[in-house]
Amino acid sequence: MENKTKIISEPNKQEILIIREFEISVDLVFKAFTIPELLEEWMGTKVKKFDLKNHGSFEFETKISKDQNQIFHGTFHEVIQDKKIIRTFEMKNTHLPVQLETMSFEKLGKNLCKLDTKIIFQSLKDRDELLKLPFEFGINMAYNKLEQIMLEENKNV
Repeated sequence: MENKTKIISEPNKQEILIIREFEISVDLVFKAFTIPELLEEWMGTKVKKFDLKNHGSFEFETKISKDQNQIFHGTFHEVIQDKKIIRTFEMKNTHLPVQLETMSFEKLGKNLCKLDTKIIFQSLKDRDELLKLPFEFGINMAYNKLEQIMLEENKNV
């Protein structure tokens, strides 16, 4: 089965571009990224803090083993309803430094939209370290779940 999410990492660039088309409306995809209960459901993480506004912050906690949790945190720099989220993102207790993420939401039709996410790293080494992780598999799995949940959510409206 082909991955619906495209991951582009060009040589000698400190960035990753993630492109995904969803067969749901742009407002539903935006909600999936901005409503803590929905985030928890499709990301499989606990939302510990979520202050969705310019200069607000967030913190997620994910159980990675019986004895260990991973903490993710950052700051929202710009939030434009159904259009864009710019934030920093950092994984605590890893050697990976903070990265800058820009998520652009584009309406393609009534029930079709595109999400472009650009992640900028502090170095090529940092970008390549992230790509060594099961990043592509994880993001495809999460985005597939997001689409499934939001299709169900839309049926219940």
